[in-house]
Parts: sequence; C-alpha cells; structure tokens
Amino acid sequence: MAEQSFIEKMLSHRSIRQFKKQAVDESIIEQLVNVARFASSSNHLQCISIIRITDPKVRHELKECSGQSYVETAPEFWVFCADFNKHKQICSEANLDYTEVMLIGAVDAGIMAQNVLAAAESLGLGGVYIGSIRNNIEKAGKELGLPEYVVPLFGMCLGYPDQDPMLKPRLPKTLMFFENQYQPLDKVQLAAFDREVAEYYQVRSQLDMDWSGNVIKALSKPVRPQVLPYLQKQGFVKK
Repeated sequence: MAEQSFIEKMLSHRSIRQFKKQAVDESIIEQLVNVARFASSSNHLQCISIIRITDPKVRHELKECSGQSYVETAPEFWVFCADFNKHKQICSEANLDYTEVMLIGAVDAGIMAQNVLAAAESLGLGGVYIGSIRNNIEKAGKELGLPEYVVPLFGMCLGYPDQDPMLKPRLPKTLMFFENQYQPLDKVQLAAFDREVAEYYQVRSQLDMDWSGNVIKALSKPVRPQVLPYLQKQGFVKK
C-alpha cells in the first residue's frame, strides 16, 4: 500500500506556483537536505551544492533574474549549483574544462533535485523548478557569491500548495519509450497528443497552443546564448 501510494503521488505531480504563507518546519528542511545528500552521484563526486535563499534582498534579485514572482514569495527557494570548486581545491590538476564535467554536474543536479521534490510532495508540500534563473545566469551567480567552477543550474520553490492545478498531459509511452533501437516520430500519435494538449491549454488558460506549437515557440529562437560564455568564464565547457 505504501509503495502504491508513492507511485500515485508521482503520477499526480503538478507544478505548484501558489503557496500558503505557512512556513516549512526546520525538521522537514532537514529531511529534504538528507534525501538530497543521499541521491545517486556520478563516480561519487558529489558535485552539487544547494543554496537556500532566506535573505529577502537576494530573493528579490533572483526574482528579477528569473521573471517569476513566486521566487520572491514562496516559503522556500533553493538554488541547485554544479560545484567543482571543492574538487579543484582537492585536485589542482583536475580537468574541469571538459564538456563531460558539466554534463556530470547537470545530471547529478537533476537527480538530487528530483529526490528533494519527490520527498517534499510525499510530505504534503508542492514545488516548481525555476530554470529561468539562467535568463540572467551571470547576475544570479554574482548574487549567490559563486566562485570559479560553480554555476547555478536551476532553482526550486517549495511550500504548502494554495492551488490545485490541472494535471498537464505528458507524451504517450509510444513517443518516448522504445525497445532496443530509437524509433521515428509517429505522426499519428503526435497529432493525437497535440489535440490533448490543445484541450488542456484551452481549459486552463483559453490559450490556442498544442505541444508542437510549444516546441516551436521554445526552440525556434536562440536559447539562452548567454549561458555558454558564462560557463566558460567559470572554467567549464572549453573542450
């Protein structure tokens, strides 16, 4: 029963952007930090640091970076950073400028953050990822006082939900789960999914948008070109 309850919780995940003013108890914060600590880590490098933002001024500046008002108002806001600074101090000859190193950091951050969010939801909290802090990634790094070999990857708002949003449709299994070899895009399945997503957006916000349209909107223009020079400035992605 406990396993089924956990799976049901995972399958009912919604991003929460409106939170009650109720603070998150420090005992819960401690639990979330511990599930983060025990997340899987590539080669046991443990290359992620989390910065909990409690200073209203820093919250405001990160809200300005992201453009998301709930960054400033959520009971909890954490920033997940790829952090190889400590590794450089341990191993001065560490080859941190390879692209693979940043991939390791990004993968480990995603694993750790999902541990945190899943645990938070199991405790009655809700949350939302804030990738848009990378809209002004250099300013975010300065606000957080990040040294070389540390970069802010995304934030996470956490708190007790004060909304009950619709469940957003996800790609059907046939479009994302293959056996042995990658499969070409099934246009019939895609059209069916587009209709499902279009209905969702109409009901939620009276918006004329389907999934294909969302993909075009997101990817048909330069995608945060400021990120690469900042990563390189911090010592990454040079090879």
